[in-house]
Amino acid sequence: MKDVYIFGIESSCDETSCSIVKNGKEEIATVISSQIDVHKNFGGVVPEIASRHHVKNITMVIDECLEKAGMTIDDMDAIAVTYGPGLIGSLLVGLEAAKTLAWIHKKPLVPVHHISGHIYANNLVEEMRFPLIALIISGGHTELVYMKDHYSFEKLGGTLDDAVGECYDKVARVIGVPYPGGPTLDRWSTEGNDTYELPVPLNDDSYNFSFSGLKSAVINLVHNEEQRGNEIRKKDLATSFQNRVIESLTKKTMKALEDKNVKNLIVAGGVAANQLIRKRFQELCEEKNIHYTVPELKYCTDNAAMIAASGYFAYQLGRTSDLTLNSKSSDTLR
Repeated sequence: MKDVYIFGIESSCDETSCSIVKNGKEEIATVISSQIDVHKNFGGVVPEIASRHHVKNITMVIDECLEKAGMTIDDMDAIAVTYGPGLIGSLLVGLEAAKTLAWIHKKPLVPVHHISGHIYANNLVEEMRFPLIALIISGGHTELVYMKDHYSFEKLGGTLDDAVGECYDKVARVIGVPYPGGPTLDRWSTEGNDTYELPVPLNDDSYNFSFSGLKSAVINLVHNEEQRGNEIRKKDLATSFQNRVIESLTKKTMKALEDKNVKNLIVAGGVAANQLIRKRFQELCEEKNIHYTVPELKYCTDNAAMIAASGYFAYQLGRTSDLTLNSKSSDTLR
């Protein structure tokens, strides 16, 4: 059987990335140009600045990826690209580069939904087992998805307001942690004690999530303590906050597994790099005899390897597009 090589491009937010993946599961080469140091000065991603840096970096990243692999675009079977959701200016840079490569080299153009990319990052760890439940947790997304086969997406629930990663960054900012604050809160939560009273957000039987109330509770707590002249015990607050987040994520995810009678769980997205979240799901899955997969840390944050992996299965299913493909800031996973 002929090997299939997919060239992936990802530029949905502040990472310019290209990757070559063989047969949807073997990473040949990946290059990522990060803008974290640029946006750190602003406390978050500035869309206009992000898109300008993508324009500056995209050609260099493409060339470096091909050189790293010792291959050319002519060796590729298709070009996969994130078309959405994401920052529209950033998406357009990657999309136009992909369309140009596809047109010049006469290669099929494969549109990939960003969340699909996060899910298929797990196929770079081991081949996905179906049916499965996927929990996608990132700066822009919190969703529970049921899959009975490749590219069969049934959204069970999602966030009604803030995404979980967004909540982490806002809470970190309130207690004085520089952007990106998630990794610091994760580390602090292993060093503190759960001493602050915080609510478990949207503590019901639905598959939906809500994190704005928890964020507001932290903001109010910090404000009230400061008004009283009390010192904020930052590590304790990080512990209390993270414990509520984990309780919400695990309760609803395990309920979905039970309700759907599914024995395979995938956790993906930037927040899947959180060590305590990974550990808690591992413990629960061992207890419930659930097969659990989470990507390597390098595949959790935005990268083109996950786009190429997802693109492989889309390509096999004939899900290609012509050059009228446009980017979308929001779009339903399908």
